Amino acid sequence: MLKKGLLLAMIAAIAGFAYWSFFSKDEPIAEATTGNGALVQITVPMLMGNAVVGEQIFNAKCAACHGDNAADRQGSGPPLVHKIYEPSHHSDMAFMLAPRQGVRAHHWPFGDMPPIQGLTDGDIKQVISYVRTLQQANGIK
Repeated sequence: MLKKGLLLAMIAAIAGFAYWSFFSKDEPIAEATTGNGALVQITVPMLMGNAVVGEQIFNAKCAACHGDNAADRQGSGPPLVHKIYEPSHHSDMAFMLAPRQGVRAHHWPFGDMPPIQGLTDGDIKQVISYVRTLQQANGIK
């Protein structure tokens, strides 16, 4: 009898998790802005190697939406130097796919991200190096 009750409890737990996983939706994150319009205040480290080139590409192709140093300007796009984008939640592959395919809005109320034209895989990898360098300097690992 005890085994049957334990089995039923495990099935109920699995069913509950499956229901929550299927029907729950990511809620947009609301955050106050800093005095300069950025959503996050960050420290910019000394950049080296691919991160230097990545910064130049980021400024040309990404900063209009994600802001200077990936810190956002309110209303344009999310900050990439944010715990939401830590490598364990958004892998480098997610960052590779975003400019190629665009992204459906799911964490923030900024709307969908369109695909970004004119970037090679090498360009995107350098941008990832830049963003990850900023993240690490700001405690996002």
